[in-house]
Amino acid sequence: MTVEFNWFLPTNGDGPHLANSGLPRPANFMQDYRAATPAYLRQVAVSAEAAGFDGLLVPTAAGFEDPWLVSALLAGATRRIRFLVTFRPGLEQPVHVARKAATLWQLCDGRLQLFAVTGSSAYEQRAVGDFLDHDERYRRTGEFLRVLKRLWLGPGQSFAGEHYTLNPNHPGVPLDTPPLLHVGGASALAEQVASSQADSYLLWGEPPDMVRERINRMRALAAVLGRQIRFGLRVHVIARETECEAWERADQLLGEVSDQTLADAQRQLASYESVGQRRQTELSQRIAPTGRSMRRLEVYPNVWAGVGLIRGGAATALVGSYDQVATRLDEYRQLGISTFLLSSYPNLEESTRVGEHVLPRVRNLARGARG
Repeated sequence: MTVEFNWFLPTNGDGPHLANSGLPRPANFMQDYRAATPAYLRQVAVSAEAAGFDGLLVPTAAGFEDPWLVSALLAGATRRIRFLVTFRPGLEQPVHVARKAATLWQLCDGRLQLFAVTGSSAYEQRAVGDFLDHDERYRRTGEFLRVLKRLWLGPGQSFAGEHYTLNPNHPGVPLDTPPLLHVGGASALAEQVASSQADSYLLWGEPPDMVRERINRMRALAAVLGRQIRFGLRVHVIARETECEAWERADQLLGEVSDQTLADAQRQLASYESVGQRRQTELSQRIAPTGRSMRRLEVYPNVWAGVGLIRGGAATALVGSYDQVATRLDEYRQLGISTFLLSSYPNLEESTRVGEHVLPRVRNLARGARG
């Protein structure tokens, strides 16, 4: 199976310090803040493409630039790299997402994949007018994706659900080759939606044993429905020439965060409804409940939960030498992961570093395993 690597496009700004996702940023991060201007995002996209990445993860959340518009802008500045565009089912109608995807598909010559993000924070969802609870949001996502797929089939399609209906008289939004659809989420309802609707199921970085268990369960759920799905892993990367240098960088990132910022972040993260977020937060809390020292937060060789002390969403990083990080990525590949979504601090310079020193090593390991 071909291994694909995506890099993170920082559409809410970038910098060399550890930052949060969806929460207020520490003061030290803002000292070296790089705004998400068109020029800067173009730099990151061009750098990632030159570094050998297959795609760009274009996120969506409060404070981020619109992923559809950013991807349309960067389509003309790149030639090969694709755009993995995130969207929130329920914040707009399926026909609007279907139409935007079909248009962007044309603009970027088919270099498009989609990632349906149901949402992890009730506070953030309510701030944008969405008052459904966690389980109901996932039931709505399941209906949304069913309607979305039917719209791409063209006219004559119908659907009747609790949240959406589709009349067969609707002309649809015909698309001969629909984009690959990714879905995440660790709850039982999220797994049901992904196993029935997704082409690819995305996980946040967890120790391999936890990833293996989830992959096996998802494969079984999909098999009952007569389906097969792919798997992806979202994780940060802190890679250097030597293991010592990498851990020094990890220690530096966490050491810059004040105790007050850490406490504020932990309090806000504890309020999230997301099962996946809870699993990420527990990785850091169970290992170092009274501290945040560098190696105490290593939950598996080279898998560091320190990012989760302050950041929502993806909360682990692979830390080590270029060879160690490549070996760990290959271990996940052997479990069934075929898509990696990587990032670091700052994303511009680190895309070049990871592309030059880590990706070739992983690809060599994968080729050796094949033959």
